[in-house]
Amino acid sequence: MRKLGLIGGLSWVSTALYYETINKEVARRKGGLHSAPIILESLDLAPLASMQFSGRWQEASEVATAAAVRLAGAGAEALVLCSNTAHKYAGDIEATTGIPLIHIGAVTADRLAADGVKRAALIGTRFSMEDDFFRTWFEERDIEIATPEPAMMAEIDRIIFDELVLGKVSRISQRTLKTAITNLAQARNQAVILGCTELVMLVDPIANVLPVYDTTALHAKAAADWILGDERISLAA
Repeated sequence: MRKLGLIGGLSWVSTALYYETINKEVARRKGGLHSAPIILESLDLAPLASMQFSGRWQEASEVATAAAVRLAGAGAEALVLCSNTAHKYAGDIEATTGIPLIHIGAVTADRLAADGVKRAALIGTRFSMEDDFFRTWFEERDIEIATPEPAMMAEIDRIIFDELVLGKVSRISQRTLKTAITNLAQARNQAVILGCTELVMLVDPIANVLPVYDTTALHAKAAADWILGDERISLAA
């Protein structure tokens, strides 16, 4: 098996989901007592979030890139950023370390393209919904990306940062996400992308009015594939 480096803590909640999903997939496929060879660099979200909120993206990129360099030095052969939003500086990380980065956007876009989806709604942090660092992967595959109305975008962003990254799940927020997905279905979207690694805590990917693509699960599965030697998974390059 190949050794994978995880850049986590963005939040610790979703990092735990990654670690569990990757190891379960490796154990399922290898059997016995097998688990994944993983190196974890867990960052402190609070200062990074402050940098993001104030538009200091280069500073945030430098923090994450330094973590990636440490992982490469510890023997990681590929990297996974355990956050959709953090992929805004994925290019800096790969250029600096020179080792492959398994990109959450590429993995998810490939899956939608394979399923024949041509128009999908994206929900996540406002950075992921408004910027192009994530949606570009879909547009390159001729998939049109839609987002919720501005008020709903703001509420989803609030739920993520005020609740989910703290490990909080409320029924009110579950209903809010259900309403958002219903509205997106009425806008003739074929699918919904959970473009934030914590949103699966609120949204059941199976029991919904639209097909739901959980980026956390797709990304973690691709990471396990890479660990086990599958060369077909989508890298950032």
